[in-house]
Amino acid sequence: MVSSVLATAAPAYGTVPTIGMEEEFLLVDKETGAPVPINAAVADAASKRQIDLQLELTSCQVETATAPVDTATQLLDELRRLRRTVNECAAEHSALLLAVGVPPATPNGFPITDTARYRMIGEKFGMIAHEQGICGAHVHVSVPDQDVAVQACNWMRPWLPLLLALTANSPIYRRAETGYLSWRSVLWRRWPSAGPPPYLEDVAAYDKAVELLLAAGAILDEGMVYWDVRPSKKFPTVEVRVSDIPATATESVLLAVLVRAIVMMSVEEDRAGHRAPRVDPEELRAAYWKAARDGLGGEFLDVLSHEIVSGRAHLDRLITYVRPALEAAKDWDRARALLDDVCAQGNGAARQLAVFRRNRDAREVIAEAARATVQP
Repeated sequence: MVSSVLATAAPAYGTVPTIGMEEEFLLVDKETGAPVPINAAVADAASKRQIDLQLELTSCQVETATAPVDTATQLLDELRRLRRTVNECAAEHSALLLAVGVPPATPNGFPITDTARYRMIGEKFGMIAHEQGICGAHVHVSVPDQDVAVQACNWMRPWLPLLLALTANSPIYRRAETGYLSWRSVLWRRWPSAGPPPYLEDVAAYDKAVELLLAAGAILDEGMVYWDVRPSKKFPTVEVRVSDIPATATESVLLAVLVRAIVMMSVEEDRAGHRAPRVDPEELRAAYWKAARDGLGGEFLDVLSHEIVSGRAHLDRLITYVRPALEAAKDWDRARALLDDVCAQGNGAARQLAVFRRNRDAREVIAEAARATVQP
């Protein structure tokens, strides 16, 4: 277990940081379930509803972004509104909006979105880019400055595999079981800048790491630093991007409040003069693999205690550690209830598998995913 000055006394928090989310979605034909390259048309329809959709690397994907908000309730309302409205825009073009990590049906291909930057990425990274029809979610938590952001990344590293398992939502790909609950994360780590970041001593270490990636040609620009947690250069935030796109807006909110709580704890740890534990990269890699394969229902490698524990036990360790922050943000009761629901009913991956194993029909998985995407 990680030691903490906060284990015995709740910190004196000032303002609870704001949170925001970006969610990536797949656009699929409503009849066949195959990905369809219509993101520009859907974005145009959304703009008429005052929603600014971002075009993703492949033209079968779109991304929504909330404004920064103060509370989990505000975030849930905004996520539900965006999902519902963008689904209506997709329906205008005979498509469904899916919150899934990978397409359950066989794709006909993933055409690159026609922008200069995306064309350059496609040319540079080849098939990795052309098979990038995968969807994740990014949580932004406000922080005072880049120094705090870098240290928050270090404190987040040990919990990244658990956050991945919690949101796993991509077990079915090309109409077949993959053997993993988060196949998206396996595909994602093919990028040379993807995965957990190195332990970073300070902002200078972050800048040096980015310079090395640029010099090696592993990234075209800083926007391609795809680490699962990183200081945002666009916003005064820490950005956590380890997860599959959660199946429901409610599960996205659970992810967001846990991420915010970890960041809040990291700020207090830093103020108390504590440094984040230096997790061994190979141990972290093994924990990622187990999380992607087995999700919450399997055994976990706890990289802080070096123990093999159940998914529920590992969740309990996290929730105990971040309880002071959850209580300060008035998220404790919500987080406990949502975690109990996920453990009892399963997450997106569990539901996809249950549906698929009835008839081995990816169309039924797509129908379930479409329902969950916009459920109230």
